[in-house]
Amino acid sequence: MAFADSSIVVLALPDLYGEYDTTLVGVSWVITSYNLVVALAALALVPFARRLRPRLTGIVGVALFAAGSVGCAAAWSLDALIAFRCVQGLGGALLLAASLRALAAFTGSPVRGAVVWTTAGTIGAAAGPALGGVLTQLFDWRAIFAVQVPLALVALAAMVDERVRHAPADPKDAAARPHALAADTSLGLVFGALVGALFLSVLLVIIVWSLDPVVGAVVVSALPAAALSVRPLSRRLEARTAALGGAALLAGGLVALAFLPRISNLLVALALAFCGAGLGLAVPALTRVALDPEGRATRSCLMTVGARHAGLVLALALVAPLLSETLESSDDKALLAGAQVVLEGDADLRLKVPIALDLRDALDEAKQGEIPDLARPFDERGADTDDGLREMRDDLITTLESVVTRGFRSSFVLSGLLALVALVPASRLRTAT
Repeated sequence: MAFADSSIVVLALPDLYGEYDTTLVGVSWVITSYNLVVALAALALVPFARRLRPRLTGIVGVALFAAGSVGCAAAWSLDALIAFRCVQGLGGALLLAASLRALAAFTGSPVRGAVVWTTAGTIGAAAGPALGGVLTQLFDWRAIFAVQVPLALVALAAMVDERVRHAPADPKDAAARPHALAADTSLGLVFGALVGALFLSVLLVIIVWSLDPVVGAVVVSALPAAALSVRPLSRRLEARTAALGGAALLAGGLVALAFLPRISNLLVALALAFCGAGLGLAVPALTRVALDPEGRATRSCLMTVGARHAGLVLALALVAPLLSETLESSDDKALLAGAQVVLEGDADLRLKVPIALDLRDALDEAKQGEIPDLARPFDERGADTDDGLREMRDDLITTLESVVTRGFRSSFVLSGLLALVALVPASRLRTAT
């Protein structure tokens, strides 16, 4: 639940974008605020790792997470939503700090507990958007947070279990785990690259291509499906091989998203499947090296959580302004391309002029990167029965969607570069097991 909240709101961003009348950068803070607080809190707790008791830390963390979820579900403004997301983030950091020791107590083995923790982290990050999209479509974006409250109560019941009370603290004299820093650095960069797969691709198919959230969830579900399918392979491969292969696949999927040859849900799903396969290979392998379940479990857990979420925050800080800037320059290109389609269209000139004026008003009122309802001016003037108007309408929508889609290219490329940079620290895992 805490891992999924890094990305669970992604498919609801278009609804938030409209409801709170904000910008792309503004709405990105709904994601950034949570991840920023998780990263800062986790890293700030590292010096106190030995003093943290899993049961008390977990109870406080779950309680804060639940309180933040209630606040998010009832948020009356974007500022309120971001504030409650920060509360969620603090609770999530504490919960994740306690969970590795708690899972060791439940499974009876630190190693088995670490496997469960790693699996939850991979599936949560990958499946969050699809789950959020389904809830948004069936109910409302607020349902994403409301449903987390009863789940948090279940987690709270687990944290008060007596087995968690007796979970050991980190030992005083445990040595640092070899290659842990390299693995955490690579993890941070991999999760930064995931911003392209989870944030950018969703904005593209929902805001620009106007897919319903549930359809967008089906497209995005290619990512967690692929991540799960390669898990057995990740366990069999040596850590360095899995990490390098996973980062390369992730980079390849992001480059494919940057250079889509045409508007196609299938092509996006295939590119996201490559991203998911990369995630499923790299994250478990890198986490296996970074975590120290039989030694400094809490400290290594905090370092890994901090690295993951710091990578997400860094990427959002880079990608959101870049996307906003490139889409702003795309507006003029879209307007010129649309004007050309109307002028060259096979329709009566007496219809073209009022249609062009209506289209201008619709484009002026649209938000950055959003395709307005361009079909209405044509439909109101008989596009259903006039072949020339209908063809002009379809050509115009396709042209504008293509222009705005190309505006995402540089942001996808930047995300792919983060995945490529992740290869550098991953290559240092030569002797890691």
